[in-house]
Amino acid sequence: MSVSDMFIALQGVLTADQDIREEIRKVVQALEQTAREILTLLQGVHQGAGFQDIPKKCQKAREHFGTVRTQLESLKTKFPADQYYRFHEHWRFVLQRLVFLAAFVVYLESETLVTREAVAEILGIEADRERGFHLDIEDYLSGVLTLASELARLAVNSVTAGDYSRPLRISTFINELDSGFRLLNLKNDSLRKRYDGLKYDVKKIEEVVYDLSIRGLNKEATVGEGEEK
Repeated sequence: MSVSDMFIALQGVLTADQDIREEIRKVVQALEQTAREILTLLQGVHQGAGFQDIPKKCQKAREHFGTVRTQLESLKTKFPADQYYRFHEHWRFVLQRLVFLAAFVVYLESETLVTREAVAEILGIEADRERGFHLDIEDYLSGVLTLASELARLAVNSVTAGDYSRPLRISTFINELDSGFRLLNLKNDSLRKRYDGLKYDVKKIEEVVYDLSIRGLNKEATVGEGEEK
């Protein structure tokens, strides 16, 4: 084979790779649009009247996840099944965003942390990497860290809306989350930096709870919860 033929063959490989990446980008763009629609829907909970509509917003968000599942099913067909990590960079960020959105919906519904397996089920993908297109552990953890930031914001807006018990519950949840992350030996630089931001979320929520305390509103919240039970 001549040098010219060698480079023509190499160009063929490069072109095929570029075609695959272009097809992946098209699906990822659609996923990003759907993720924006879900985020816009859930952002309504931060508004005063939004607290009353949480169940309805969560239901609508879950309907949008049906579109996400269809789009991810399409994404699976765009590259060889054994080359997940070769192209992972293309969908990594949107998948982390979708993890956050799924985790936020589950928290709003039950005030619990969604498992990686449950997120994978919501997205219609695998939790086990041996079974194909899957939810990488670090992508799951990144999405959970984004949830922490969103809940810090929700704690502040809850007080504005007159819901004084919610920040107390969020504080308990975030402290448990922080304790969980402390058990991990994070090697990924990006993930470790994201985790460093969690302490600011913890501090922000603590300030909200402290403000409620000095104003005597935490007692009012506790009494209110007791009456509800």
